[in-house]
Amino acid sequence: MKPIISVEGLGKSYTIRHEGQTPYKSLREEIFKLPQRLLRRKESREEFWALKDVSFDVMPGDRVGIIGRNGAGKSTLLKLLSRITEPTTGRITLRGRVASLLEVGTGFHPELTGRENIYLNGAILGMTRAEVSRNFDAIVDFADVEKFLDTPVKRYSSGMYVRLAFAVAAHLEPELLVVDEVLAVGDAEFQRKCLGKMEDVGRDGRTVLFVSHNMAMINYLCNHAMMLDAGRKVYQSSRVKDVVSAYLGVNDQGKVWEYIDSSKYSDCITPMRLAIVDASGRVVSGVLENNIDAWIEIDVEVHEVDTGLTVGYALFSEEGETLYWSYQTDQGEEFWPRLSCGKIRLRSKFPQRLLNEGKYRIELIASIYYKRWLIAPGKGPMIFFEIKGGLSDSPMWQIRRPGVLAPVLPWKVL
Repeated sequence: MKPIISVEGLGKSYTIRHEGQTPYKSLREEIFKLPQRLLRRKESREEFWALKDVSFDVMPGDRVGIIGRNGAGKSTLLKLLSRITEPTTGRITLRGRVASLLEVGTGFHPELTGRENIYLNGAILGMTRAEVSRNFDAIVDFADVEKFLDTPVKRYSSGMYVRLAFAVAAHLEPELLVVDEVLAVGDAEFQRKCLGKMEDVGRDGRTVLFVSHNMAMINYLCNHAMMLDAGRKVYQSSRVKDVVSAYLGVNDQGKVWEYIDSSKYSDCITPMRLAIVDASGRVVSGVLENNIDAWIEIDVEVHEVDTGLTVGYALFSEEGETLYWSYQTDQGEEFWPRLSCGKIRLRSKFPQRLLNEGKYRIELIASIYYKRWLIAPGKGPMIFFEIKGGLSDSPMWQIRRPGVLAPVLPWKVL
């Protein structure tokens, strides 16, 4: 069987221009000094490779998750595969019809109605009018926009846009469905419908390429994964969990995060240290027993106090699923630890006998409540650790139970 996608030595470069910045002047000054400024203007150019030397094959029926940090080249790769832009180097061989969903409303005309855009989008995807008509009712039912079908899509919300766009792309029977992070726009119910539809597409022998920062979705949906970093393919495997673990850095456990570079953080607060410690204050290195007391310690330097300043952490599973957030302001206001300018240490008890055996990560987060992020999830310090043991006091169950949580809860007969 031949691959449905063959990529060899693929690269895409862009030219970035850097011009000297000048302070604001009046229009008269700009006009009179324009000839002189044009003669003196200095411009430097830089070649930037969004993708470089990427090669891989995708077989029919594969559901491939493409993961990587922001700027890794994921969206550029999908645009090249969708023939939205041309590669600088390398070759792409596609054996089948491609339907792409890269941005909300791609291929829609804002002045046309939902009904008209279904036919327009179908034509863009290479469908005949008869093919679109045959699938029309299923598309409308899936998108749940029947009430607004004859309304111009410029009046649609972003959620309605993406529901209709996905419904068209998924129901018009492409051999290859390419989906970017755009599904994050939809609500939870719509995301479940999309995942179910992409599973159906895969079972029908068609192929899905799926970019997402939601590792739980990648693990659930995909049977193959590929990780990009700085425009290069760094890992590809049919063992999806291995690729996800490499992306999340789960194998690099037990290291205390300590201050490195303040320039990439807020001018209001600078993180200095993030660690898990035991009752004696010693750093827990890598493995934490389920049934011992532990604490999360956060050292920060506060440069500016705000009444809405909140500092805390977010806990994630190995698959990247958010388990909970915790802030220093979670209890009643009379219990808040008061933050002041200077270096401070915050300590929060980590619940024992809550998590199941497995690998987890903690990220430091901080914000000015309801105004702005200071350190957003995924943008700040993080540490990785593993939970072992302590599943149950009962001799009846001494093995790992299903699920993320494994609390020991009291029971009695009434």
